[in-house]
Amino acid sequence: MTEYWRLAATQIAALVRSRQLSATEVARDALARLDAVNPALNAVIEHRPDEVLAQAAAIDAAIARGDDAGLMAGVPTTIKVNTDQEGYATTNGLRLQKGLVAQQDSPVVSNLRKAGAVLLGRTNTPAFSLRWFTRNSLHGHTKNPRDAGITPGGSSGGAASAVTAGIGAIAHGTDIGGSIRYPAYACGVHGLRPTLGRIPAWNASGPERQVGAQMMAVSGPIARSIGDVALAYDAMRARDIRDPWWVDVAHHGPAAPQRAALCLAPDGLVVDAAVQDAMRDAGRRLEAAGWIVEEVDTPPLRRPAALQALLWLAESRRGMNTALVDEGDADAQFVFAQMEALCPLPDTNDFMDALQARAGFIRQWMAFFERYPVAITPVSAELPFRDLEDVESPEAFRRIIEAQLTQVGLPLMGLPGLTVSTGMVGSVPVGVQLLAGRYREDLLLAAGLAIEAGGAPESPIDPR
Repeated sequence: MTEYWRLAATQIAALVRSRQLSATEVARDALARLDAVNPALNAVIEHRPDEVLAQAAAIDAAIARGDDAGLMAGVPTTIKVNTDQEGYATTNGLRLQKGLVAQQDSPVVSNLRKAGAVLLGRTNTPAFSLRWFTRNSLHGHTKNPRDAGITPGGSSGGAASAVTAGIGAIAHGTDIGGSIRYPAYACGVHGLRPTLGRIPAWNASGPERQVGAQMMAVSGPIARSIGDVALAYDAMRARDIRDPWWVDVAHHGPAAPQRAALCLAPDGLVVDAAVQDAMRDAGRRLEAAGWIVEEVDTPPLRRPAALQALLWLAESRRGMNTALVDEGDADAQFVFAQMEALCPLPDTNDFMDALQARAGFIRQWMAFFERYPVAITPVSAELPFRDLEDVESPEAFRRIIEAQLTQVGLPLMGLPGLTVSTGMVGSVPVGVQLLAGRYREDLLLAAGLAIEAGGAPESPIDPR
């Protein structure tokens, strides 16, 4: 029996467009794979097989008519449950929102449909999409396919778990503080947080997001190969004026020197030896591809991380405390309490000062990228955490949030970041995070391809 779920998205799209394979065959195989492995993972929390097959049949019919089936013709793709998909509840992992049924697709979902993707199912997230771990009181607990004892990451933990196990070739995720980059790292795949404004997104099912979230939250792809990340990114970034932050900027920027900064201890972060080894290995892979790699420090990350937390919590505190009580999710209540303890309550001046300081940090980082078009940093200072470690104690939470400095500091500036998985340490994945200037996803993907060529963890895999 042919296992189409093992194929890359680029292969599936090419075979479907050339009529060597039908979208319906791919969809049936994807549904069978979901049925086979999802019970062990709880990565996909809702799917409707009849709708999946109807989408595939429509693509086959379009190809039969001679129509363009799109970049992602027939590619099974999952959607994170915090994003509007017409006819499905945008739960965000909350019992409070289990009846919040979207009446229209988010722009990113609409773009995937237009590109010919087959929407396979909805993936799990922690309550409020709040953590780097994935468990909630509505949909339950998602596991990591590589090792059930470590986190699948969060908040796009269901997305990364699914694509790692062959449930879909592409997974949609969102990232406000590492929610694409960290699950990709924890599951041993790749994930792109694009520049703010690159990929249009908006949930009509809810109110407008407050200004901090508008400036820091993005959608992006998680996939098993850099080529698949690039394919999904191309599909996701199409024009949609419903998102006022969307910008029409060419994918390829001006030519840049192949020079990378190797940042082993960003802004004083203490990084595990195994993680530093992976970073040095990534640097050697780039050098083998003709890049110049120099060991330097990054511009500031600690103060941007503190301001990111200030902006996000200043808004969340206005309404989330009531929702936390009403939802009654113990994990979310604990995590939010720890975050509040680490971030003093700001006044209006603090909020304005944070927005003012943001411009200066962006300026410093963009000047840095003039000399070093790409930076190699840790995804996390540690190997993937034990599952649910963040709710074990306040001390554990503080250690984890320190380890995640590069996840939290980046979004304040709206910069792009790419997680590239490079190998395994026993049963635990390891990888690096690549950073570049605004709208230079092309540089990230080029460097990611060179690093990926040196080896990456096997995928897709059966849950272990």
